[in-house]
Amino acid sequence: MTEDQSAIAVRRQAEEAAAFFPALLVEAARIAQTVASGLHGRRRAGPGETFWQHRAYAFGDPVGAIDWRQSARIADRLYVRENEWEAAAAVYLWRDPSRSLDYASTKVTPTKRQRADILAVALTILLSQAGERIGLLGEARRPFHGRAAPSRILEALHITQFNDAASSPAPAELPPGARVVMISDFFTDPGAIEQSVTALAAAGARGALVQICDPAEEDFPFHGRVEFRDLESNDRLTFGETGALAKDYRAKFQAHRDALAMLAGKAGWTFISHRTDRPAQTALLALFAALGDARRWTQ
Repeated sequence: MTEDQSAIAVRRQAEEAAAFFPALLVEAARIAQTVASGLHGRRRAGPGETFWQHRAYAFGDPVGAIDWRQSARIADRLYVRENEWEAAAAVYLWRDPSRSLDYASTKVTPTKRQRADILAVALTILLSQAGERIGLLGEARRPFHGRAAPSRILEALHITQFNDAASSPAPAELPPGARVVMISDFFTDPGAIEQSVTALAAAGARGALVQICDPAEEDFPFHGRVEFRDLESNDRLTFGETGALAKDYRAKFQAHRDALAMLAGKAGWTFISHRTDRPAQTALLALFAALGDARRWTQ
């Protein structure tokens, strides 16, 4: 499958996930979020470069704000050109680009990478519908907004490419009030994740960690002789009776997840875990709510 075909498939599934939420819910969540944070409403007049609307001239408006071309079209009425207010804050996404996510235990479940991409783009669809700006963490380019944002984000994710050297988010400087979403399986040293989250939180960013796992990674349903292969290094490890390892494995898996939840909580962030055998909408709803400051740990 080519990158264009993969992009089309991800976009279609992302739209299906986003369509689960009525437009009224998206708008209501945006308004509530704006009232709570005081930073993120965008569809209102104010300083900025993007045209929003014309309105009738009122006493006290500066003469320089009059759009003389628009006013000339209608007799006996002056119109003022209003630009869209541009808050400094935006939502910044990071999706783990490593090959660790390129895994699915069965043919009926998507790979973790596919689910992560779908969630990232579906969230972009919801946020762009709500008038928000969306950027990629660590990217120098300005955040995207409007109808083109989902396509631009999808293009920037490079969904058929992998970078195993970037399995943890790199340090980044963000504007005040920014919100951050990190999507990964986080099968790496929690210390590396904590370093990034702590630095962002200290700079005032709020955010969420979304852990994407395959059901086999959580349940460990293996028995008998099984060979395991590291997707990033291609190292292989064979066990003669994997069933005997199940209890210890699950305990370590849960301890790792607890550590992620704890470091998110210390920073005032939200931790969300999501399995690929469950509907994408469940994680999307929890994530969208988390961006409105809903602190929760959702399974």
